[in-house]
Amino acid sequence: MPKRVIVIGSGIIGASAAYHLAKAGARVTVLEAGETGGVATRASWAWINASRGNPEPYFRLRLRSIEEWHRLEHEVPGLAPNWCGGLIWDAPEAELEAYAAERERWGQPIRRVTRDEILGLEPNLTTAPDFAYHVASEGMVEPLAAAEALLSAAKSHGAEVITHAPVKWLEGESRVTGVMTNDGVIHADEVVVAAGEESAALLDSVGITLRMSTPPGLLSHSKPTRRLLNGLVMTPGLHVRQTAEGRLVAGTDFSGAEPIGDAEALAAGLPAKVESLAKGAEGVGLDFLTIGFRPTPADGFSAIGRPRDRAGLYAIVTHSGVTLAPALGLFAAQELLTGTRDALLTNFHPDRPVLT
Repeated sequence: MPKRVIVIGSGIIGASAAYHLAKAGARVTVLEAGETGGVATRASWAWINASRGNPEPYFRLRLRSIEEWHRLEHEVPGLAPNWCGGLIWDAPEAELEAYAAERERWGQPIRRVTRDEILGLEPNLTTAPDFAYHVASEGMVEPLAAAEALLSAAKSHGAEVITHAPVKWLEGESRVTGVMTNDGVIHADEVVVAAGEESAALLDSVGITLRMSTPPGLLSHSKPTRRLLNGLVMTPGLHVRQTAEGRLVAGTDFSGAEPIGDAEALAAGLPAKVESLAKGAEGVGLDFLTIGFRPTPADGFSAIGRPRDRAGLYAIVTHSGVTLAPALGLFAAQELLTGTRDALLTNFHPDRPVLT
């Protein structure tokens, strides 16, 4: 008898979990409080990368997820990651050199490039530094489209996706047996909490406290314009990429600016920085801004597994959802359906000290 699994949340993490579970034979229902894509996914800068300034286990998890992105792009129609590479000079020389040395030591190719090489990669830059680092294996994706592609693929395997269906609380005490919605209880063998910033409240409904934060990140989105950038460009105080439809998406770092005070004023200042960065961006301006709330366990790293070994309950809470979605969705499905926990998750169980 196939397991009945409820996935709470249709952002890219929930969508990946739903796809992998349904593909493996589970009867999956996705419950989304709003529109498909959730909150954080819609407002992600959508950089697929192995991170910087983090311990090796987290790097290994992210690197594996990049591999899973390559698998998924051949399995899931419409996913369309763009392996454009990342060009970075957003830190002092010593810090960048240490970053590059670490990546070389851990086995990720990274190349120091000269000013001429930078302009060869991005010929529309108005200026370029003496050197930067280029990571050819990095990429980007249109986050909402990717989540919707995964949900569509899940539905092709029999999953049901229900929007505008907020979950009030989890049902059950010693074992989670389902969820309470506006239409009553929906029962399941397993409930996967992949609800972003709402995850802590849902876990609290069954007496589990997850220490997490939801720092906001603001991004400015220009009107569509002709192709000006080939890849991800990360400079001091400005990270920018160009979407498939031609929008220049910018933040003050890869997480997006902190929208302290007047968000509109802060967003309005970003296009001026973009205009000074790229020839041809003059007058493109600001079309709209997004503010995303990044679900982040207290220590900054993914929390994935059964909190307090609670039967019927599985949590996936993480920042960097765009990078990590393919691996975490796959690993969750494997653990829920076969009992096998991937070794890469050793350091990321939710029962480490982020739980009290």
